[in-house]
Amino acid sequence: MVVLHPLKVVVTNLDKESCMELEAKMRPDKDDASSSYKVPFTNVIYIERSNFRTKDSKDYYGLAPGKSVLLRYAFPIKCTNVIYEKDTENAIEIHVEYDPERKTKPKGVLHWISQPSPGVEPFKVEVRLFEKLFLSQNPAELEDWLSDLNPHSKEVTLDAYAVPALANAVVGDKFLCRCTIFLVTELISLP
Repeated sequence: MVVLHPLKVVVTNLDKESCMELEAKMRPDKDDASSSYKVPFTNVIYIERSNFRTKDSKDYYGLAPGKSVLLRYAFPIKCTNVIYEKDTENAIEIHVEYDPERKTKPKGVLHWISQPSPGVEPFKVEVRLFEKLFLSQNPAELEDWLSDLNPHSKEVTLDAYAVPALANAVVGDKFLCRCTIFLVTELISLP
């Protein structure tokens, strides 16, 4: 799992020193042990900023004040409080309670990243997102094909978080990040 634009979430009913080890699947279509990996679950996790709204609606399956969602491979959580940036409506921290008994059955399912252990920042990765290079279907038909370049054909995200298992990736490894992207490790991305 990878979170491109992290929003901090504090699980208020989980002890600050607690670190559970949960099992996640590399391939959802496989049920064997070789297709799974371990992920930590602490009281500080991160979700995609786009998976939170301050106002809920019927057709929205993300997290909102008073609403519950399921953390993929983990537990249901319910938003109990939102901390905003001073003088704005920009959420900088969400407080939630988790349901360890999994009694809640929310519709929305979110991917997430946890601190690998209490107080330790998650594994940070640089992600390059690519779109179509040209805006038109056939730039060769244009007189000035350079003016047809898509200014958003490459976006670089410097502060994405990934599961600790990605720290062991080697050049050429491929990863499908559900709901988001397909990743390939590059030589320059490894320490």
